[in-house]
Amino acid sequence: MQKLIRAIVNIFPKPIRDIYYKYEEKWLYLFFGVLTTAVSFISAGISKNLLESAGMGTGAVSTLSTVISWICAVTFAYVTNRLWVFESHASGAKELTAEALSFYGGRVFTLLTEMAIMWLGYSVLSFNYWITKIAANVIVLILNYVISKIFVFRNKESAAANGGNE
Repeated sequence: MQKLIRAIVNIFPKPIRDIYYKYEEKWLYLFFGVLTTAVSFISAGISKNLLESAGMGTGAVSTLSTVISWICAVTFAYVTNRLWVFESHASGAKELTAEALSFYGGRVFTLLTEMAIMWLGYSVLSFNYWITKIAANVIVLILNYVISKIFVFRNKESAAANGGNE
């Protein structure tokens, strides 16, 4: 995947390439974040329609569709963040389990944040579902990057500095 992305980036003029490579991790996070958001929105839309057709109220629809979209999006995000954004060096069952638990734990926090925003915006204030979902996802995207960078994949730089011996 990185070879494909770099091949595309190398088509652009040098100033644009330089900007990309200077902030590569953030660009990759943004790229995969957009894809993760698409996974979230598609799964939220499908589940919202199914739940509404089952006769559930707005509170239940908002909560359950958010949980379903969260499970789909977080699983996609963990794989892409691990492999391409933060280039995790975790190996072995113990390290991978700890990393995954840390990743999902951080995402539980942002799930609760998103659920609170959806409940307040859609259920209480009766804002448009999709406007509320977009606002919630912008906030969650930023929080997820900070959590991943500081708590989950924090050893990337130190492992590279130590020749990958960490």
